[in-house]
Amino acid sequence: MPVSILNPETWTLLQSIVVFSLCALVIAIAGTRITRVVDQLADRTGLGEATAGAVLLGAATSLAGSVLSVTAAYRGHPELAVSNALGGIAVQTFFLAIADMVYRRANLEHAAASAPNMMQNGLLIGLLALILLAPTLPDATVWRIHPITPILIGFYLYGTRLIQGAWESPMWRPSITRDTREDKPEAMNRLPPLARLWTEFLLLMAILGAAGLVLEPAATTISTKAGLSQTIVGVLLTAVSTSIPELVTSVAAVRRGALTLAVGGIIGGNAFDTLFMAASDIAYREGSIYHTMTTDTERWVALTLVMAAILIMGLIRRERYGLGRIGAESVAIMVLYILGVGLMFGG
Repeated sequence: MPVSILNPETWTLLQSIVVFSLCALVIAIAGTRITRVVDQLADRTGLGEATAGAVLLGAATSLAGSVLSVTAAYRGHPELAVSNALGGIAVQTFFLAIADMVYRRANLEHAAASAPNMMQNGLLIGLLALILLAPTLPDATVWRIHPITPILIGFYLYGTRLIQGAWESPMWRPSITRDTREDKPEAMNRLPPLARLWTEFLLLMAILGAAGLVLEPAATTISTKAGLSQTIVGVLLTAVSTSIPELVTSVAAVRRGALTLAVGGIIGGNAFDTLFMAASDIAYREGSIYHTMTTDTERWVALTLVMAAILIMGLIRRERYGLGRIGAESVAIMVLYILGVGLMFGG
């Protein structure tokens, strides 16, 4: 292999696009496989689909994006790190609307309503609000880490603990209808051994992480040589490509009938993705990464907050059928995402 291929700084635009495309393909394949593994781990461990989707599937499918954001921040590209993290949350919410289109029996918000999923969405709203609050606070750091970073991490861990409690001892349950799909574990004798499942899960996570590591220099080169801003590259290229597992896994989960896993994986992945900002702030050595946020990225946070609010209202309202069997919430989410893309190019 030529030495130039091993050195991202010497890549041409075409080489960067090829590397970027190969990494996106690897992420899509590994992301598809990991859905089945997490669904079986949920049954084997007794975690339940909502918690397994939020913690295991959410963290695993988000790993490539996390590695990319942290690497970009460490290398002094905060705009790419931030736009990738926050753009990923927006596009993954958009993917949930696509999953709703795939499930034809009823609206996904109706069929997959559960207390853990709604609490996960509430946690996401709180975490996004903290990120939006950070740039308005003084640009003061301790060991070059902004105080919002440990608050984000602590709030996420506390919220995850509450969500697990809502799964084990729920104080609220959705009304069961003929279109509601409850989380019913598979028979234990039909599941692979736990050690094998964990081994496969960790291997797939490692593959996703490696793909994210290579994806960052490819994205940076595309940004530089194509004359695109790092925000555009982050929101429309890296965020979408590293979020491919969420799209693939949510559609795969819907087809497997694991609706709670599909919704929990997206919402849980979004909540986990807010930790990209915390990790990137730690990796960024020039101060607070929150204070490098551009107007475009702040707009994406605000739009994502609106999308998350619409989604949680949809999970509570539980419209059974919408126009073309697509929920009104899904339509609104798609419109907001397209609006966000349009505003980014329209200035």
